[in-house]
Amino acid sequence: MMKKWLIWIWVIVLCVSIVVPVAAAASQIRIVVNGEKVDFPDAPPYIERQSNRTMVPARFVSEKLGAKMEWNKDSNQVAFSMPNRTILVTIGQNNAKAANGETITLDTPAVIQNNRVMVPLRLIGELFQAQVEWDAQHRLAVVTTPPKIPKGTWIWDSRIIENDRDRILGFASEHDVNAIYLHMNRDIAPKVYADFIRSANERQIRVEALAGRPDWGLKSKQDQIKAFMAWVRQYNASVESEERFAGLHFDIEPYLLAEWDANNRMILENWLHNLRFIEQEAKGSGLEIALDVPFWLHNVKVPDTEYSFSAWLLEKFDSLVIMDYRNHALGKDGIVANAQAMLKEASALGKSLIIAVETARSLEGDRVSFYSKNPDFMDQELQTAHRELSQHAGYAGMAIHDYRSWVAMVGSSE
Repeated sequence: MMKKWLIWIWVIVLCVSIVVPVAAAASQIRIVVNGEKVDFPDAPPYIERQSNRTMVPARFVSEKLGAKMEWNKDSNQVAFSMPNRTILVTIGQNNAKAANGETITLDTPAVIQNNRVMVPLRLIGELFQAQVEWDAQHRLAVVTTPPKIPKGTWIWDSRIIENDRDRILGFASEHDVNAIYLHMNRDIAPKVYADFIRSANERQIRVEALAGRPDWGLKSKQDQIKAFMAWVRQYNASVESEERFAGLHFDIEPYLLAEWDANNRMILENWLHNLRFIEQEAKGSGLEIALDVPFWLHNVKVPDTEYSFSAWLLEKFDSLVIMDYRNHALGKDGIVANAQAMLKEASALGKSLIIAVETARSLEGDRVSFYSKNPDFMDQELQTAHRELSQHAGYAGMAIHDYRSWVAMVGSSE
């Protein structure tokens, strides 16, 4: 009899030893960031009872999202550093503070548990503008960050590439820049261009030779266009392949000339003539051609036709950059609405269209530039626009005008 009891006790103990770990494992909270499971070696996530918020080890999740985390024992603070902002979180306090003074209210304060800083998962979502989905049945939190937007930017003062090369390219990499439109200055030594372009290519950033003025829309200025194109061809022929300009980038805006309103047809015909010249001169050069154009250009017709000027340009050249200078993504006269017509043209013609926004001060109204806005606000609007515009086959990313004002805007927020 005693032997049977001992056997039953042993069976019960064995069952409990099996069931308890299984139940514990089933109750553990799992975190997946951008499709990858996050491992927590010593302090697993848990749900805070009073607020019912999921608390996670800050370091493992933030690093998975590409942020740097630093712990300051003296101030009892943890700092999250990202390209556009730095956030300070104080243990035990119900708010987080950005370097620019912005305050983020937390319904659950950060705490230290098992020598790990634990923060609400909701805070991680806000910091990274990430979508956080909670699957209660499987105790699974899925964190998805917005897609990276390929961006271009203009550098008009090309003298800065000699001394600020690393800073420029570092900023570009941090902000997902894959193209730099670099103004051509013949006073700069070719070696300076070569060093900059080679370093940019190492970071998968293409560099286009930028030039143009409103009067380049006139036949009388064709010699200046020819000189620019000849210089770039000669430069490219003299350097290694990784040091060459990837394309020619024209910023010709003849509609800014006084004659545009007075003699519109004459300016259009001159502009067409010079564009045909550019097309012919570029043949055999291996250089792609991009042009900056206003978002309303589809309303302008090629003289004596009903064909839009923008469609004509898309047929002739590789890509257009629409100066879609608005600081709101949606709604009437927003970034998305203003780009629709030309995106449809680009998609139909199999060409690329880049959507540009402004960060420099503008005198054209408070809806034009992101100049007075916070970088986070701009990022949110660009993400919204990117999500909507990605439905078009011709959409090829965004561009920020220009590098100097963009850097100033980001710097003022830190």
